Amino acid sequence: MKENRRMKRHVIGYILLIAALILAIQNIGVVLGIVSKLLGVLKPLTLGCAMAYILNILMKKIEKIYAPSPKNVWVRKSKRGVCIVLSLLVVVGILGLVVGLVVPELGSAFVVIAEGVPVYFEKVTKWLMTYSDQFPLIEEYIGSLEIDWQQILKNVVGYVTSGVGGILNSTISVVTVITGSIINFSIALIFAIYILYNKEKLTEQCKKLLDAYFFIWKTRIYEVVSVADNTFSNFIVGQCTEAVILGSLCAVGMWVLQFPYAPMTGAFIGVTALIPVAGAYLGAGVGAFMILTVDPMKAVLFLIFIVCLQQLEGNLIYPKVVGSSVGLPALWVLAAVTVGGGINGIFGMLLGVPIAATLYKLIKLDVTKRLQEPVLEEVVVKEEGQEGEEVVVVKEEGQEGQEEKEL
Repeated sequence: MKENRRMKRHVIGYILLIAALILAIQNIGVVLGIVSKLLGVLKPLTLGCAMAYILNILMKKIEKIYAPSPKNVWVRKSKRGVCIVLSLLVVVGILGLVVGLVVPELGSAFVVIAEGVPVYFEKVTKWLMTYSDQFPLIEEYIGSLEIDWQQILKNVVGYVTSGVGGILNSTISVVTVITGSIINFSIALIFAIYILYNKEKLTEQCKKLLDAYFFIWKTRIYEVVSVADNTFSNFIVGQCTEAVILGSLCAVGMWVLQFPYAPMTGAFIGVTALIPVAGAYLGAGVGAFMILTVDPMKAVLFLIFIVCLQQLEGNLIYPKVVGSSVGLPALWVLAAVTVGGGINGIFGMLLGVPIAATLYKLIKLDVTKRLQEPVLEEVVVKEEGQEGEEVVVVKEEGQEGQEEKEL
């Protein structure tokens, strides 16, 4: 009786939910506006959940190393806090190392370019003048071409000076955006630490909510969450491992081939390799640009080296490290990256592969279950010498024996 009342309450709740969905569809404009504002308000909390999920993968590994089965009371009580701090230090250390390798070299490259543009232009002009007798039109054009770099610099300074008001407004806007981003990041970090510190309690509360309000669908929800968690965890670990391997191979290969900016380029390609498929090519473009400031021929050789390295990575490293862990065929990986990038840029590329892999696994599990369900086959047999009688033989796959029914 109690179970029946509970079932009736849930049926009524589902009917109300369907009615609310129909009403929301009829007023889709208002609903989208409310959702947009709500997402803006919840942005720090959403970012905090994402940070907590990523840090939890690292924290679980640190907990196994720090104190697998602590017997000391103080160690047992401090285990979670210490592991959270160590996880944050590891992430900050990695980011600091990458920034320390990339930013100074990138700044020096821009300085070299700014200083070298007039020199390159003069070299090109002299070269054209040397062979200008073969091209009279070029000779005439170059002879009439006079560039006053001092005047160009004065014009730039005058333009900047005249736009001080606009620059001031832009500066205020930039400072406002940066301040808001810092505040949101701080809130997200605090929220992430709270989630990590109380993750067992929060997990138990979520289970109770599912049991109380979605007990009919809770098994299916557990299955979806389990598959998604496993896929996302494997993707993050595999993608980070693959990025480290690719960045290390790039740096070592550049060092052996005596390309400039080897540590910086290797670190940058390692970071951009976190973006599936297209990430390493983005890093290669920046690396080629850096090497171009030193030696154009080496920049061309570097691009050839990157193409060969990408073939090695795409055919050997990525399938072994990431592909096998995620379980998504290469065709759907490319489709997921393309669609995700079209929807939300780089962030969409990052999430496209694990989301597609989760859907792929769920559909695969559902198809497997449906194909394994028992199939009933009816065979109608007429017995000789007896009119009006039929024997219906019912066979069930996977079971021995027959059931006969006389009509």
